[in-house]
This record gives sequence, structure tokens and C-alpha cells, in this order.
Amino acid sequence: MFLSVFEIFKVGLGPSSSHTMGPMTAAARFLDDLRGGAERIPGAGEVASLKASLHGSLAFTGKGHASDRAVVLGLCGYLPDTINPDAAEAAEAEVRRRRQVTPPDLPPLGFDPETDLVFDFGPPLPGHANGLILRAFDAEGRPCLTQTYYSVGGGFVMTEAELAAQRALGPGEIRAQQAAQGCPHPFATAREMLAMGHKAGMSVAAMKRANETAVSGKADLDQRLDALWAVMDGVIDRGLRMEGVLPGGLKVKRRARAIHQQLLAEQGRNLAQPHVVNDWLSVYAMAVNEENAAGGRVVTSPTNGAAGVVPAVIRYYRDHCVGARREGIRDFLLAAAAVGGLIKHNASISGAEVGCQGEVGSASAMAAAGLCAALGGSNEQIENAAEIALEHHLGMTCDPAAGLVQVPCIERNGLGAIKAVSAASLALRGDGSHFMPLDNCIETMRQTGNDMSEKYKETSLGGLAVNLPEC
Repeated sequence: MFLSVFEIFKVGLGPSSSHTMGPMTAAARFLDDLRGGAERIPGAGEVASLKASLHGSLAFTGKGHASDRAVVLGLCGYLPDTINPDAAEAAEAEVRRRRQVTPPDLPPLGFDPETDLVFDFGPPLPGHANGLILRAFDAEGRPCLTQTYYSVGGGFVMTEAELAAQRALGPGEIRAQQAAQGCPHPFATAREMLAMGHKAGMSVAAMKRANETAVSGKADLDQRLDALWAVMDGVIDRGLRMEGVLPGGLKVKRRARAIHQQLLAEQGRNLAQPHVVNDWLSVYAMAVNEENAAGGRVVTSPTNGAAGVVPAVIRYYRDHCVGARREGIRDFLLAAAAVGGLIKHNASISGAEVGCQGEVGSASAMAAAGLCAALGGSNEQIENAAEIALEHHLGMTCDPAAGLVQVPCIERNGLGAIKAVSAASLALRGDGSHFMPLDNCIETMRQTGNDMSEKYKETSLGGLAVNLPEC
């Protein structure tokens, strides 16, 4: 139950952590079960072919999110964090041509994406809005192995049994499991986090650091954090260089480079309005999410659809804030991951489960906490910053046009970054005391997501997704 900073923030492939990275990971896990001799259905022979079905949001927006491509690549043995996009394209084409996959350490297995990969538009599976069923058959067509997976957001994947076990845990059980894993400061709620920080005399970032090193046993945490930020920073730079039209058919143009060029031209010429700092925040975030929409490599923060918020606010801290330092970026990532873990454990970071409040809302809360920590805020101010940012995303729907992570997702990351900075600034102006605790705000997000109509939760059946220009 301990969520590492490198699980909240992990390198993956666009355009979606739940719809692209999740299905790819699930398919790779299924191959591991086949290799490892998982218990087969009695009477079946050797595995000869595979079938897959996508359910719920994975079906409704799977095409736009490249979920079918992700399953094909996962069944070839690829993983999101190591995949070579050029090699992947060739591998997918070969599978479609030969109608079989050839995963490492397994015989060639029949799999025709046109007939063996089904988008099931019926009711979602009972466990989660993002469901995937993988099946293996012998040469006579008898089932050998069946497994149900749920892609629960941020690239996290669980089997049916794993998901049920997790949902049975309350904060006490989560805290006990963290302690059993070696966490010296196990907290499952923001209230516990503040109490432990007060008792130990430690900041949120320091407690997260202590937990991280105790569980992983690795002494190179700073180097790994620096490497993580380097990837994020590189995605921003790449997005600021790229031009053209994003794939998918909406003909959405990349805008980050042009806006960035305008901002650079205005520097030193007294042309900029005071609010231009918002444009810097937006362009950093948009650069990331344009890369994500193009299927590029990004860092889940905590998801791909919200991958621009945290990097944008870190870049803002580094390039625009007085007194920025490398240690501040490390504290930013640690504090942000601590808040992200609270949200994931107690609500959701999945747009298909709770709407975009769980994606951009969570990312904004994480970024607000991170910036507050980097600027020297107290634990109470950090908790307040996260609450302000999350509170003002409550009820946000996930309604991507054509099922693509483009409209409104790209701009939404820019606004999420702006809200994060505003939230951190407000919190730093106070003493940390405030009316609505972060825990209550997280619970409100969970309840709101449960009450939200399915058509507003990453199915593209309502909202902006159906109110499109006629021309």
C-alpha cells in the first residue's frame, strides 16, 4: 500500500495512462501468467491463441486513446516505460499482417486485432469503468486461462481480486500495511500526515523522503528525483519545439511553440502585461500535453491526461520564482507525491471513475502542495494549498471530443497549473488554518464522482464531446 514517488510519477507513453499504459501493462501481465504456468482451466491443451475485450470507458473512448494499439503492443511483450515508439509501430503492423503475436519466451500465438479484439459497448464490468478481459485458448478453441484487469488510473493495473482486496481496506489497514513495509511515518489521511509531522518535527517532504528510502533501501533518492525532473523538463522542451497538427482527425494545431516564441520576443521590451506569468504556466503545460496527445513519452503526474500541470509548475518555480534551488524541486516532487497518494487511496485519480476532477484536479492539488513546500511553506500551509486547488476543480467532467486527449484536455492542464500557483500563494499568505480540511475535500470528490453521470466520465457521450462545431 506504500505508493512511491516513482509510482505516482512514472515514465510512459501517450495519450492516456489509463487507456494506453494500463491496457499495455495488463496485456504484459497476462503474458507473465502464461509464462509462469498460472493455473489453467482443466482439460485445456497448450496455449495457441488469444482474445481480448475492452469494456466501459476503455470501449467508448478506446479508439481515440489508442487502447487497441496498446493491447497489441502489450501482447507483443512491450511495456510503457521501455517501449521504442519506432519499433512499436513496425511491430503493430507485423501483428496485423500476420494475425499473430510472438512474445518473448512463448510460442507464436494467434491474434487478429480485427476480430480477436472486441470493443464491448454494453454495461461496464462491475469493478471499475476501465475493464479489460484477456483470454487464452488451445488449438481446439478450448479456454485455457481468463483474467479480468482494471485500469484504475495513472497506469496502475489491478486484477479483479486485487481491486476487491484494496477496496476492503480502510485508513487503519492502509497505515498498518505501510508500517509493515517499513515506513517510519505511515499516514493514510492528511490529518494523520499533519499529526505525524507535528510529533516528529518533520516536513511533509522529509517524512515522504524517510518513507521512500526505508521502503526502497536505496540511497540514491536525490539522483533519481533529479532524473525524474530531467525527463519532465525534457518533455516541456520537446513540446516547445514541435509544430504541426495533432493526430486523430480533429485537426487540432500545436500552439505551444508559437506562444512560447511570442513570450520570448516580449522579454525585456516592457510589452508584457502583469498577467503574462499565466501564459508562461499555460505554455509549459500545453507543451507537455501536446506531446502526450501525439503519443509521445511523458510522465504520469498523476495521469497522462493531467501530465502537464506538475511539470509546468516546477518549471515556473525554477525559472520564475526568487530563490529557486535544486533541493526545492526535490521537495516539490516528494510533497506532491504524498498528496497524490492520499487522493489515490481515498478517492481516485481516474477520469473514467470520477471525471476530470480526479485527473487535473488531483494534479493541481499535488502541484499546489509541491510549490508550497518548495517555497518553504509549513505542513499546514501545504495541506491548505492542496485543498484550495482540489476544491475548485470539484465536479469537473471528463468529456474529451472524439475520445482524444486534446479538447479540452490540453488547455485544461494550463488552467490547472494556474490554479495550483494561485492556491499555493493563497495558502502561503495565511497561517495554515482553514475551514475545509483536505480529507473532507478528497471525500467530496469521491462522492461527486460516484454521483456523476457516466456520460461525463471519459465516455465522450456528453458535454463538450457532443457539443461540437458544425463546420
